[in-house]
Amino acid sequence: MSETSTITFNVTLDENQIPEKINWLATDAGMDKYLDSKAIMISVYDTESEETLRMDLWTKEMRVDEMKRFFHQTIVSMADSLQRATNEDKMAADMREFGQHFAKEMFS
Repeated sequence: MSETSTITFNVTLDENQIPEKINWLATDAGMDKYLDSKAIMISVYDTESEETLRMDLWTKEMRVDEMKRFFHQTIVSMADSLQRATNEDKMAADMREFGQHFAKEMFS
């Protein structure tokens, strides 16, 4: 018997369709309430078209320094995911090296 896990994102928009609030809940993560967030990046691989579909949203309140940190942490976590999923150690290391370069340039 297979299980189902649900991840829910709620996005509250202003009158100009700009995100004001983002919160989320994952049913199998032991969460008992929605958590607030200022940004989400979702990538979905479409098996039929063999293309990646993306949705990037951030709230009006997200500061530029927070966005820079969000991008840096996303690059590093993508390197970790690449290594776990493909065993591409060298490419993952290259991504981490770029992540270090990114951080150095963005935060210095």
